[in-house]
Amino acid sequence: MFQSIIHTRIRFVFLGVIFILVVVIIKVFYIEVFSYDKLKKLSDDLYSRKLPIAANRGEILDRNGNILATNITTTSLVLVPRQIIDKEKVAKDLAEILNVSYDEMYKHVSKKESIERVHPEGRRLSYDIAEKIENLGYDGVYLVKESKRYYPYETMLAHSLGYVGIDNQGLSGLELEYDKYLTGENGSIKYFSDGQGNRLEKSEVYEPAKKGLSLQLTIDIEIQKVVENELDNIMDKYSPDNALIIVQNPNNGEILAMASRPSFDANNYQNSTTEIINRNLPIWKTYEPGSTFKIITLASSIEEKTIDLFNDYFVDSGSISVDGATLHCWKHGGHGNQTYLQVVENSCNPGFVSMGLKLGTDKLMDYIKKFGFGEKTGIDLNGEGSGILFKKEKMGLVETATTAFGQGISVTPIQQVTAVSAAINGGDLYTPYIVKNLIDSQANIIINSKDKELKRKVISEDTSKLVRFALESVVANGTGRNAYIENYRVGGKTGTAQKVENGHYSSSSYILSFIGFLPADNPQAVVYVAIDNAHNVSQYGGTASAPVARNVMKAVVDVLNIEPSKDGMPKEYTYLDQKYVMVPNVTGMTLEQAKKELKSFNITYSGNGEKVFYQSPEEGMYIKEKGTISLMLS
Repeated sequence: MFQSIIHTRIRFVFLGVIFILVVVIIKVFYIEVFSYDKLKKLSDDLYSRKLPIAANRGEILDRNGNILATNITTTSLVLVPRQIIDKEKVAKDLAEILNVSYDEMYKHVSKKESIERVHPEGRRLSYDIAEKIENLGYDGVYLVKESKRYYPYETMLAHSLGYVGIDNQGLSGLELEYDKYLTGENGSIKYFSDGQGNRLEKSEVYEPAKKGLSLQLTIDIEIQKVVENELDNIMDKYSPDNALIIVQNPNNGEILAMASRPSFDANNYQNSTTEIINRNLPIWKTYEPGSTFKIITLASSIEEKTIDLFNDYFVDSGSISVDGATLHCWKHGGHGNQTYLQVVENSCNPGFVSMGLKLGTDKLMDYIKKFGFGEKTGIDLNGEGSGILFKKEKMGLVETATTAFGQGISVTPIQQVTAVSAAINGGDLYTPYIVKNLIDSQANIIINSKDKELKRKVISEDTSKLVRFALESVVANGTGRNAYIENYRVGGKTGTAQKVENGHYSSSSYILSFIGFLPADNPQAVVYVAIDNAHNVSQYGGTASAPVARNVMKAVVDVLNIEPSKDGMPKEYTYLDQKYVMVPNVTGMTLEQAKKELKSFNITYSGNGEKVFYQSPEEGMYIKEKGTISLMLS
């Protein structure tokens, strides 16, 4: 009996020991397998330190690889308080070098932190200050590499590029919109210390930082430079409240250039107001478009066959009465009897009112929405506006009439460009975009590439062809003459919109605009110029904005290598214009015959033969009156 009790107890003790061993084994297994990383981190924190190495943001490039935003290396001050022996002396010396108070610096050197970053006084130090700190040679005082964003072209494309904060986080523009891609992964210099926090010799482990992805834009820097220069000229010449220019490829939605004034230097954004730096006017600003909007009414009317450009007529007396309201033409006395093509050429408001009324409210507003007005275009930039349209159910005849010529509604510039692109590219409405590729620059591979995004078909190719023809006629024969470029086919439309001030239309403040494209038979670029409240100039878009658009389009011709054409409409010159004349063909003539044929030109020639076998410019091209023609003799 007694022995049985002893054996029972031994078995319980044995089972207890076995149970404890099993629990210990399970616990060890759990620690080694499941809790290893956590415990190792806690352990490392006791005797290891990491000095941070900031990662470079990805660069931003134009379509040809030119750098628009990059990084420069600076240094920042980092402290390891446990390693600082004479805290009073270190605080005093650092305070003098950084020009901060002793009390403030003493707080930094005395903190119970393993690593203390001196912010903001110790961030992005100049070379001289960093050298002074380095020469102190104090334990626990470290200078670490830090990346600083740098924009080599300063104000160029500033609103679209945006800017970053002191910690390299994107705060606006592409820097904000694509921040998660541009931001890299920080690295560190890891070292080990003893129980007192003193650094152990030869214990460094380098963990490299990983650079962020780079952005390649659709922007062409050569076109962008011309746009920026033209905007500067506008500000100097007309002193407007603001001005903007957009250049877009109408066949896919790519933005080739975009800028506005006033602008800011992204390297020193703190020197500008938040109103300036956060308002990207080409996508944010909303205003009544004026006559450039007539392109939409024109395209809709042709598509619905409510007018015949060549055979239908409209008599303009200078005004038109609609439901008791009188709407005036810009020309006192009107334009008289016109075809609808001439209505477009003359930008005749009563003529466009008749177009709108022929369409009717429902169809007009349906087309306006199909062209993308009243909603954001979806461009890959933050801060886009959507504009304001009349609610169809609340529109009467007057609202329909004013909408037809661009009054009473508000749109954004990017909506205008995108819609007109659809009107002249064959009828396809594309989503505009500015980022083409995401690039891993370290591996030199494209991670993601964006292609054109078709939203919908708005009008037919035949309608679009007629719209192009009508708008080319506007530039050759109508209000857009100042945008005409000899030997190139240019289409476009002027706009002069009264600004609303205190609930009333101003009689002295206008938004002067022009939207043009070339070549007119196969558009490769659309250019939009808008000048808000220009001074010292006639208040017409054709006077102020069309010449600017012409200069930009001439740059586009060079950059895109657009070939000259003999098929364009000849311009109807006024007495104010610089006249151009067509070059006759003199090849095959004798020199004497050629001189007689070219008596109104200056002539240079080379060779000593009897006949002309080559001439420049060639037959059919236009040059200035009394311009020079070069001949080569056989």
